Amino acid sequence: MAAITRTEIIIQALTCASLAGLLAAVGLRLTFSEVALALRRCPLLVILFLNFIVVPALTFGVAAVFEVSRESTIAMILLGAAPFAPVVPVFVRLAKGALALAAALAGAVFPLLSAAITPFVVRGALQLLGHSIAVRFEMWSTLGLLACTICLPLGAGVFLRHYLAGVASRLLRPLEICSEAMGLTSLAFVTWTKFEAIIQLGWRAWLAMALVSELSLIFGWQLGGRERGARQVVAIGTSNRNIALALLIAIQSFHGTGIASAVVGNGLLLIALGLLHVAWWRFGPVPKSI
Repeated sequence: MAAITRTEIIIQALTCASLAGLLAAVGLRLTFSEVALALRRCPLLVILFLNFIVVPALTFGVAAVFEVSRESTIAMILLGAAPFAPVVPVFVRLAKGALALAAALAGAVFPLLSAAITPFVVRGALQLLGHSIAVRFEMWSTLGLLACTICLPLGAGVFLRHYLAGVASRLLRPLEICSEAMGLTSLAFVTWTKFEAIIQLGWRAWLAMALVSELSLIFGWQLGGRERGARQVVAIGTSNRNIALALLIAIQSFHGTGIASAVVGNGLLLIALGLLHVAWWRFGPVPKSI
C-alpha cells in the first residue's frame, strides 16, 4: 500500500483535534449519572440493529437502484457501515435534544462497537456487490484512535464536570470556541483539497446519499423511543454517519483511488443535511412527528 500523503495526514490531524475538543466540551456539560441513566432508558438493541443492519442494507439497496459508480458505491457502503458521527452530540446540543444520551451513544457505545463490527459489515456488503476486495482494517490501532479522540476526551470532560465543576465551567466556552474554529478549518481544508474530485461525484451519487440520510433520519425518529429528545438523538445519529471512520478505512484499504474523495463528498452532504435538521428542530415549530 502506498504511503499516506501529507494532505491526508493534515486532514486526519485537524479532524481528530477538533473532534477531541468538541467532545471534551460536551463532557463538561454532563455528569456520569446523567450519561448512565440516559443509556439505561434507551432501546439500545433496537438502535444497534438499526445502525449496523438496517442502514447498511438500505445504503446497499439505494446505491444499486440509482446505479451509482463503483467508487461512489463503496464510499456509500463505508459511510453506511460507520454509524453515529462524533459530531452528533454537538448537533444534538444545538437542536436542544437529549445531550446525555447523545454523549453515551456517540462518545462511548458506537466508537467501541464500530471498531469491531464495521469491517465485517463492509466486507459483507462488498461481497454482495461482487467485489473481491480485501478490506484492510487495523482494528487495534483504529480502536485506540477512536478511544483517544472520542471516548477519552468525553470522559475527561465528564470527570471534570463531576469533580471540579468550577474548572469545567471556566473551560467550557473557550474550549468550544477553539474546537469549533478548528473544525471549520478542517472542513474548509478538506473541501479545498478534494473539491475537484467531490464535484465529479455526479447527481446520482448525491441524490442517493441524500435519500439514505433522510430515510435513516425517519427510521431513527420512529424507533428512538418515546421521549422527543431521545428520538432526536437517534434520528440525528442514524442519519449522520462517522465520516472519520469511513475515511480511515478508505485510506487504509483503497489508497490511490477516488473512494476517499467520494467519502469526503458524501460526508460533506451529510453534514449539510445534518445542519438543516438541527436548524429545523431549533428554530422551527415543535412537531408531533417527522
